[in-house]
Amino acid sequence: MMVRSLVLSVVLLLVLSAAGCTATTKTTSTNTSTPGPTATPDAFAASHAIFMKNCKECHGEKGAGGPVKLEDGTKLKVPSLREGHALHHPDSDFLKQITKGGDGMPAFKDKLKPEEIDDLVRFIRHEFQADMNPPAESAKPPKGTK
Repeated sequence: MMVRSLVLSVVLLLVLSAAGCTATTKTTSTNTSTPGPTATPDAFAASHAIFMKNCKECHGEKGAGGPVKLEDGTKLKVPSLREGHALHHPDSDFLKQITKGGDGMPAFKDKLKPEEIDDLVRFIRHEFQADMNPPAESAKPPKGTK
């Protein structure tokens, strides 16, 4: 009888231990209070390098723009990426301007891949425009801001 009680106690202990392990696993796997992964500074590292190589000379390290004198003596008034018309244009306008150039800006279609240009626009929105939501694609910029 003593052996039977001992075996029953061991079996009961094993069942309770297994139930306890399962409950712990369920509890940790269903925990939704932990926030998801956030963007790290490395998420924009490649785009930052592209900006520093291709855009900094005219737009400045902080995207402020302003008067610029190029090596060939050409003077430009470069728009800020932080304020003004840059905030009123949808991403498609940025993509077009970077790809095709114009208004003194060189075209980058032969220097950058389309994915790099897309990433560069996201970098500009994040770094210089505080992750603002761009205007809808159908929105027209206010008159006089183009």
